[in-house]
Amino acid sequence: MSKELDTAGQVIGGQVASILIRQKSGNKLELGELLAVDENEDSYLILQVFNLFYGSQIPQSARELAAGLNLEGVQSGLDFMDPKLRNYILAEVKAIARITKGIAKVPKILPSFFSSVRYATKNDLKFIATATKSPVYLGNIRSGSKILDISLYLDGEDFFTHHVLIPATTGRGKSNLVKVLLWSALDQGKFGILVLDSHDEYYGRNTIGLKNHPKVNKNMLYYSTNAPTGANTLVINLKTLEPKHFEGIISFTDAQEQAISIYRKQYKENWIEQIILGTEDDTVNPKTLLVLQRKLRIALGVSVLDDEIICGNEVFSITAGESTIRSIIGSLEKGKIVVMDTSRLGDEAELLIGSIIANEIFYRYKEAKGKGELTEKPVISIIIEEAPRVLSVEKIEQGGNIYSTIAREGRKFKVGLIAITQLTSIIPRMILTNMNTKIILGNEMATERNAVIESAAQDLSDESRTIARLDKGEAIVSSIFTRFAVPIYTPLFEEFIKKKDNFDTSEENLILQ
Repeated sequence: MSKELDTAGQVIGGQVASILIRQKSGNKLELGELLAVDENEDSYLILQVFNLFYGSQIPQSARELAAGLNLEGVQSGLDFMDPKLRNYILAEVKAIARITKGIAKVPKILPSFFSSVRYATKNDLKFIATATKSPVYLGNIRSGSKILDISLYLDGEDFFTHHVLIPATTGRGKSNLVKVLLWSALDQGKFGILVLDSHDEYYGRNTIGLKNHPKVNKNMLYYSTNAPTGANTLVINLKTLEPKHFEGIISFTDAQEQAISIYRKQYKENWIEQIILGTEDDTVNPKTLLVLQRKLRIALGVSVLDDEIICGNEVFSITAGESTIRSIIGSLEKGKIVVMDTSRLGDEAELLIGSIIANEIFYRYKEAKGKGELTEKPVISIIIEEAPRVLSVEKIEQGGNIYSTIAREGRKFKVGLIAITQLTSIIPRMILTNMNTKIILGNEMATERNAVIESAAQDLSDESRTIARLDKGEAIVSSIFTRFAVPIYTPLFEEFIKKKDNFDTSEENLILQ
């Protein structure tokens, strides 16, 4: 790029939150573009474009007349309409960081009048902290639509513990982002991550996926009701279920909850089996038992034939799977990623399985903190798709569940959530503010953008237009662990891993039948 084109524009006015820049003729500034203004040899400001509009020294009526002459083919001298001098583009920008001797601080000054504004370079942005202890890759720094050769890493200990929200509409790259994130976490082998994979898209059963990672055998387990060779069969014994696992997942009346308590006390670990079989109890109303029986049958996907329980969805059993939950929790506590294929299950069954594991992990870690043993345990995070299913206002008003408990208290016990959603506005503000990192992808719905903006770690009040225009893979990372809201681009997963060394591309490993 020539030195002339390095100059993006010039400061001509504005205020702290909205500095006005005149764009240099021949350049094209973009929403989200990163710019720089030099103060001296040791100090400069980083600016970001949040609005663009036309400017002109010629009255509107004269411009309309000139346009009409041009459109109608009337020959007339239009030299006075010189686009380089009298008509131009104006950009509203905000200062997002002031760098002094390589140290970034919150900007509290304005650049000088008529300061020359240039495009930010890789060297200008090297102050962005890169985690060194346990880095998790999110993407490359982005300036407008330009991808810079600077990777954004956050420290995994902080990132996973303090909860993450990934909001976006369909087709903006949520799943791709999670795959890249998980691939990076697999390199570490330090984080226990439970992935409730409702579309069976992360492991890569029939395509390239996490199974191709060189450390997959050491750091990851895959569970499915239809497990391929080398994977684990997802089957859970009904005896391992406790009444608390159903809280906030299935709605019960007070009478039904009392019945559950009675059956749990009388039949111990066989309480579910006795309710499903319709074993009567003198203290329980037969109608209450009948409704409760029907709810549990639907939620668990079971039926009764000739006084025997038939498990229809293959995930729950009365004879097998007694050690499944124990094995999963043990793997998570060793810092392994556990991907669970829940694509063959209904919503309630999927969320119930997650609730079982989340309950055990949360209360085990809470107990460990009480004993002073928590520092020895790895961070554990739970990835939940379509998060409003368990974190909506309605669910919270009904008493909440283990997911909302983790969202409020989990970081004290090294247990975090990664909530993926299209409908941020349904999640209560209290929960959203506890999500200390938000990876915001494109969203054209104003209501959803506003819900994210109002709970972000940085002031994104001017970013609504930018968020609406984010293309696939483009995102804004707003986190308490970054100096400012960082624009990034997450590469396509297949292209990302091809740049990595030693991942298995053998044909037999790419496709598992």
